[in-house]
Amino acid sequence: MDNAPRFEEESDYTLKPHERPLVLGGPASPDHPAGRRYAYFAIGCLICITQGLGNGLVSVNLNYAQGTLGLYSDEATWLTAAYFMVYATSNLILVKFRQQFGLRRFVISLLVTYVVFAMLHVFTRGFASAVVVRAVSAISAAGLSSTGIYYMMQSFPGPKKMLGMLIGISVPQLATPLARVLSPGLLETGNWHRLNWFELGMALATLAAVMALPLPPSERRKVFEPADFLTLAVLGTGLALFVAIFSEGRIEWWTERVWLGWALVGSIALITAGLIIEHFRANPLINTRWLGTREVARIMLIAAAIRILLSEQTFGSVGLLTLFGMLNDQMITLNTIILVASIAGIVFSALTLDPKNPGKPIAVAAVLIAIGAFMDAGATNLSRPENFYLSQGLIGFASLLFLGRAMVIGAARMVVGGSQNYLVSFIVVFNISQSVGGVVGSTLLGTFQTIRERFHSNELVQSIVMSNPVVAAQMHAGAGQLSQRVAREANILAYNDVFLLVGVLASMTVLWGVVIQWSMWRRREVSPLILLQQQVMKAQQAQANRKSPE
Repeated sequence: MDNAPRFEEESDYTLKPHERPLVLGGPASPDHPAGRRYAYFAIGCLICITQGLGNGLVSVNLNYAQGTLGLYSDEATWLTAAYFMVYATSNLILVKFRQQFGLRRFVISLLVTYVVFAMLHVFTRGFASAVVVRAVSAISAAGLSSTGIYYMMQSFPGPKKMLGMLIGISVPQLATPLARVLSPGLLETGNWHRLNWFELGMALATLAAVMALPLPPSERRKVFEPADFLTLAVLGTGLALFVAIFSEGRIEWWTERVWLGWALVGSIALITAGLIIEHFRANPLINTRWLGTREVARIMLIAAAIRILLSEQTFGSVGLLTLFGMLNDQMITLNTIILVASIAGIVFSALTLDPKNPGKPIAVAAVLIAIGAFMDAGATNLSRPENFYLSQGLIGFASLLFLGRAMVIGAARMVVGGSQNYLVSFIVVFNISQSVGGVVGSTLLGTFQTIRERFHSNELVQSIVMSNPVVAAQMHAGAGQLSQRVAREANILAYNDVFLLVGVLASMTVLWGVVIQWSMWRRREVSPLILLQQQVMKAQQAQANRKSPE
């Protein structure tokens, strides 16, 4: 194969000059009829949900996995840790696979692999085999993230394709609340493997839909280099170790396991070595110089802030209600409200996207997250799911408004950069922000909660005096009951501290967003979406000029 780009062999389209792919490995952009656009949108939604729902069903039901597979709590955590360890680094290679072998072959290969391993998961009974299956499933899920976005973008005409990207980035975030809503019905017989059957059904439905309506053809050329695999081995291993540390650190506790310290040292060394290798390559997988620019560094910080703030919903409120003995069965209404509010956030974000000022709603979203977190900070031992309807609805709405906007701005900045290598860099940064950021956010909040629980427990024990008749009655009834009550109250106070911390961080994010907007206004900086629109128009005009007869 020579180095010149060429189309995939199979093509059902006769492309006009302006319809050709603008990015290597990406699909062409034909002018689809309305019916086909609707079909692309529906399949895009299916892909996006399938991509995240498999891991979502596992992560929100680890207690059932423990019981079915006979695992300890630290072993059950490896099921999600293995997934994110692989997910964080898969796109280092998957992007180039798509560029070299073609988009259609890439999508079918991913889905067939996903179906096979989802089927294996149904019959998995051992711990080691379950971990392997989750790890391999992450490869397919990582590839499906970009596939879902491409399908969404096909459903919109040329000038509005950024709306497709925004929706394609946002819809996978519905997987966790949707998994919590669906889980009680799937687990009504107490069989954890029913979750695996459902995941297999989703994978088969997605494969059938993609084969019925494939993406338009893409251009491809030889892009793999031997150094790519060196980067994958070094940087990928470093990131995997980093995820493992933050997945298990809070469970096994940071200072009580020697392997955590050695893994941290190895992770830092390998990530540093990987970035150095990439910095001096002629054709790097990750453009370190681009990642070091002010705009991209800002996007990376926003992505990290998003994931830490959203951990309030996945760790804070759920953890507190679990403390009260609440399971997904008792939280169906709460999770349905979160799901509906999140969908509303996607719709509102898409309808109000203004290319001239795409970042303005990010500050509004951060305000809503801060309000919701401060509302939750007043929890007591009488709090129940209905006390969180409004606050969690606000956070669910704001989180999707926040996430989609930030990532679309980042994607626009990447394309405006004008290098194919920026595509790989952005996708890697996005996946790391989603996988590593999510794990780190939950772990940091969980560690903070544990530390504050110990503090409050000590304070409560110090305040116990036998002259208090209530305390004396509790001691008479049994010291064990008093100890349980102290532990419960200490945990409630600690969760309130978590909510307050998230509220403060969200408030700081608001101020940061205002400073960024003011700085951009002062420098008269043009929105990357406006620059992207101008670049697309120029590229299409140039292609038309090259192809037009003399």
